[in-house]
Amino acid sequence: MKILSIQSSVAYGHVGNSAAVFPLQRLGHEVWPVLTVHFSNHTGYGAWRGPLLAPADVAEVIEGIADRGVLGTADAVLSGYQGDPAMGAVILAAADRVRAANPDAVYCCDPVMGDTGRGMFVRPGIPEYLRDVVVPRADIITPNHFELDYLAGRTTTSLPAVLDAVDVVRATGPRDVLVTSVLHDDVPAGSLEVVAVSDEGAWAVTTPLLPINPNGGGDVTAALYLAHLRTTGSPATALERTISSVFTVLERTLAAGTREIQLVAAQDAIADPPARFTARRLR
Repeated sequence: MKILSIQSSVAYGHVGNSAAVFPLQRLGHEVWPVLTVHFSNHTGYGAWRGPLLAPADVAEVIEGIADRGVLGTADAVLSGYQGDPAMGAVILAAADRVRAANPDAVYCCDPVMGDTGRGMFVRPGIPEYLRDVVVPRADIITPNHFELDYLAGRTTTSLPAVLDAVDVVRATGPRDVLVTSVLHDDVPAGSLEVVAVSDEGAWAVTTPLLPINPNGGGDVTAALYLAHLRTTGSPATALERTISSVFTVLERTLAAGTREIQLVAAQDAIADPPARFTARRLR
């Protein structure tokens, strides 16, 4: 595939495009990374340097790609953290433009807003903007459990309730939903689930809960799920391959004792996902 990925970038470490581009390339896809920021490192360190790019500058880069006559050949647009509605408007305009030129193209949005235990960590107004404007115009979304609950306007503590919440969100627009870090009453102790829902049905994978929550894991997950879903056409297979790769990356990161995910060290598990998890059909 050819993927237009509009995300942040860091020189040191792996978040945003610095987490998404390499895995996609290892799977054999062409990636056109458009940067929304270029920081020295991710903001989780508490200090960083580097510029925020203005939405107009990001739009200029996209226009330059269009000047080459190739923008309409993209198969997908991928976005992650959106810190400003003006930047979101640039991303949505690009997605609409690509899909108008290529009706088979899709827009995959990771609606980054917050997480269980941390709550919302984006600027006021961003969650509402993502819920009301961005998510309804996406084809694929990859929220975590906390973000799903916000998007659906409810708190879910059972698997049927999670599926109901997904249905509420899918009714607003996106057809494919991947929910990460799902914890409900029936998840075994020391485990978590990832749930994939599409027009074809719903599936879940249960994995051990690793004592690690590094930055960038969600960015890798969104990129891999987009790639596997579009190349296999199977949400169940995409779920299995994505989670097998991401879990291996997290295992390697935990073993290395590093703060940054071990994308390079675990690249073989990305290029050739090990058969570690089997998706079970929920409906």
